[in-house]
Amino acid sequence: MKNNKNLTHQLSPEKKVIPSKIRTITFVLEITLILILLAVWFSSESIRESKNLWIFFFYSFPAEFLIAVVPHEPVLLYFSKFYSPLAVTLVALAGTLLAEIINYSVFKYVGDLKPFSKVRHTKWVSKTIEFFNKAPFMALLVAGFTPMPFYPFRFLVVLARYPLPKYVLAIFLSRTPRFYLLALFGHIFKIPDYLFPVVFIALAIPLAYPLLRSLLKKTKRNRRDAT
Repeated sequence: MKNNKNLTHQLSPEKKVIPSKIRTITFVLEITLILILLAVWFSSESIRESKNLWIFFFYSFPAEFLIAVVPHEPVLLYFSKFYSPLAVTLVALAGTLLAEIINYSVFKYVGDLKPFSKVRHTKWVSKTIEFFNKAPFMALLVAGFTPMPFYPFRFLVVLARYPLPKYVLAIFLSRTPRFYLLALFGHIFKIPDYLFPVVFIALAIPLAYPLLRSLLKKTKRNRRDAT
């Protein structure tokens, strides 16, 4: 019996290492996928001008990844000129749901790391989680349907240990009507091509603002430390 117990104790660390390795490999592959799609989008003019719905599907991943660096709406409106609102909605929804599952997986991996696991127990984060838990599903529905920034909720659902199936359901119920209304607008009014770069930049600035602000703060801090 003692030998069996010793054997179990010897094997248990290996059993823990294997899932950890799988999670790490999955995390790296998810990040790599998004970076490749983003690089391909910016490096190929023919892809950016393509009217193939597969292009729109894959664009949804970087456009909905954590704090997105590219806006989703202008491309959705562009494809709405050539396809029915329903077709555009279904493609946008499929890409978005898969992207949100990746978001959940990525942030859960990061959140489980020791330096970040302590964040959940800080006073400000604890209060935010407590407030969110009063009506989490309704909060996700409102955030998913309205133009308000959605990326804080991607982090919050993981910090609050909100179940992935409920999160995906909230995304489905909120994004479906939002995407359809945008696609219907784009299909009816057919925005001229020359306006899309303006719309794209106008929507990209708020998305990039948190990242730029963080970089500027870090640069100023480094300069202070250097002096």
